[in-house]
Amino acid sequence: MRNRDVLVTGSGIAGTTLAHLLCRYGFRPTVVERSPGPRTGGHAIDIRGTAREVIGHLGLVPQVRAALLAARGMAFIDERGHRQASFDPDVFGPSGGPAAEWTLLRTDLATILYEATKDEVEFVFDDAITEVTQDADGVTVAFEKGQSRRFDLVVGADGVHSDLRRMTFGPEERYVHDLDSYLCLYSVSSAMEHDWQLMYTMPGSDGRPGRTAGMRPLPGTDRALAAFFFRGRGFSYDRRDVEAQKQMVVRTFQDAGWVVPRVLPQIWDSPDFYFDRVEQVQMDTWSSDRVALVGDAAYCASPMSGIGTSLALVGAYVLAGELAKADGDHRIALPAYEAGMRAFVDRAQVFARTSGDGGLMPDTPTQMWLRNLSIRAMRFLPRRLVGRGLEKVADTVSLADHAAPSADRALTARRNAR
Repeated sequence: MRNRDVLVTGSGIAGTTLAHLLCRYGFRPTVVERSPGPRTGGHAIDIRGTAREVIGHLGLVPQVRAALLAARGMAFIDERGHRQASFDPDVFGPSGGPAAEWTLLRTDLATILYEATKDEVEFVFDDAITEVTQDADGVTVAFEKGQSRRFDLVVGADGVHSDLRRMTFGPEERYVHDLDSYLCLYSVSSAMEHDWQLMYTMPGSDGRPGRTAGMRPLPGTDRALAAFFFRGRGFSYDRRDVEAQKQMVVRTFQDAGWVVPRVLPQIWDSPDFYFDRVEQVQMDTWSSDRVALVGDAAYCASPMSGIGTSLALVGAYVLAGELAKADGDHRIALPAYEAGMRAFVDRAQVFARTSGDGGLMPDTPTQMWLRNLSIRAMRFLPRRLVGRGLEKVADTVSLADHAAPSADRALTARRNAR
C-alpha cells in the first residue's frame, strides 16, 4: 500500500471518523487539533439515513444509543407556552425529519468517536498547521509549535473556516456563502417536565425579521439546551469576540416572551456557549493533488440543515473506503470520493437553502400560520409524501458502492503498517 502516512487536520466528527477508518484499513493517520484537548460544546446533532450505517460499521451503535437525547418530538408554541403545532419522528419515517430519533449532543458523539480511536491513532493537540508544501512524493507540513513533518497525504476536516482550504484552494470568501441567519446555543438551569423540544416563534413584522427561541431537555439533569435562531443581513461580528456575540443575542431577544426572560440572562455565565453564522461551503472540487477536504471544510450545508453530521460521517466513510480500495493511490481514490459524494452534497445543500430556515424564522404572521397548518396536516398524509425530502437526501449514498477491502485484507495491511 502506498501513501500510508496521512495527516488529518481537525478532531471533529469528520476528522476522527476518518482517522478511525484509515487506521482500520492499514494507514497511519495523525490528527492535529488546535484546541488543547478533544473539542466540547456545540449543538444537538442528528444522525440520519446512511450515516446510521456508518455508526454500525464503526461498531458504536450501543454507545450512540446510550447518549441519545430524550425528545419525543418537536412542538411549536406561543408566548404563553400553548402548543400550536407538533410532530414526532414517527410521522417522518426512518430519517426523522426535523425531530430525528437519533439525536445527541455534538460533544457526546465527538467523545464517543475519540474514545474509540485514541489508542490507535496519534492525536496532536494544542497545535495547528501554518504551511503546506506539496511535491511529487509527498507533503511537507509546518506547524505553529511542533517541528515540520512529512506526510504522504493531508486531509482537512477543520470546519467551515478551514485553514487547510485557505492554504490550498484560496481565500475563504470564494467558498463560504452567508445565508443571512445566526444560531446560538447554550445549556441553562431549567427543569422540563416532559421530553418534547419546544420552539417559540416570533414572526417578522414592521421590517424586523423572524426569530425563534427553543428549549430541549437534557436527560438525567435539571438542565435544558436553549437555542436562539434569528435572521440578520450584514451583521458584523468578530468570531473570537464571545462577549459581542452574547450581546447580539440579548439585544435580539430581550423583548421576547415565554421562558426567554428567565433563560436569556444565563448566557453571561454559560460554560458551553455556541454561536455561529449560518453559512454554506460550496466548492467545485474537494481535492488538489495530495490534499483533500472532508465534512464542513468541503461541503457544509448549514448548521441548521439537520444533515451536516450525516454528511461528515458518510464523507469520511467514502473517502477512507476509496483510499483503501485504491491501495492508497490518491490519483484514483480522491476523484472516486468526489464522484461518490457529489450527489449527496448537492441535494443536502439545495435542501438547506430551500427548507432550512423558512419554518424557524417566518417573515410574516401569515407564513407562521401556514407553517403550523402544514405541520398539523402531516399526520394525515402518507409517510412516503411527508418524509420524501430529507429522508431521500439522507439515503443518497450506498455504502456498498464504497466498501473498503475485506476485513482480512485490511487487517493484514494494518499489521504490515506497524
